[in-house]
Amino acid sequence: MDGNMLPGMTCDDLVMAGIDEAGRGCLAGPVVAGAVILPADYDLPGLTDSKKIDEATRDRLADAIKEQAVCWALGVSRAQLVDRINILQATFRAMGRSVLHLKTKPQMLMIDGNKTIPSQYLNRESGYRQEAVVKGDLKVPAISAASILAKTFRDSLMVQLDKRYPGYGFAVHKGYGTKVHLGAIRELGPCLIHRVTFKGVLPDKKVKKQESMCLPGI
Repeated sequence: MDGNMLPGMTCDDLVMAGIDEAGRGCLAGPVVAGAVILPADYDLPGLTDSKKIDEATRDRLADAIKEQAVCWALGVSRAQLVDRINILQATFRAMGRSVLHLKTKPQMLMIDGNKTIPSQYLNRESGYRQEAVVKGDLKVPAISAASILAKTFRDSLMVQLDKRYPGYGFAVHKGYGTKVHLGAIRELGPCLIHRVTFKGVLPDKKVKKQESMCLPGI
């Protein structure tokens, strides 16, 4: 029996939150995590991995998710933190923050990928069951919802940052390592929201290889 479950209780009885991130593979901007608890009677046609749907559909679903969710929250780790503690730990920190900001405390965390959240990023609380689900954003609706909220928030933020740091094209590529983005870095040099430990940002500097985490689309 799981220590967090009462006799006769099953996983279906637990309050479950889906957790996913956006922006982990970018050269600039934060990594953003979403946490969503959906009601049993949600009505979200078309809900799936945020990378599988177009921007207009994502925006429509994001509004519907916010209206229907029991609760939802976001966690953010800035580029400077990514450089300081590496992208894997920064992703865990963003995920932990999203969970801790939920107004309803979940008992079960379903996390996209192949790793669960270390306890230090959950204030060392032990009252969570966790399960990592590879391609969970395609399999678990709450994870899909978290994926959509994280991506729509991050995309909107990168559009705003494009105005603050013009010339890089953040509004178009959202910080990913496109040919245009890499060309702008070579011409202008990195700005304050670039991740200088990522390959391609400082081409002439050898940096320690970032830790890997199995997250689809990266």
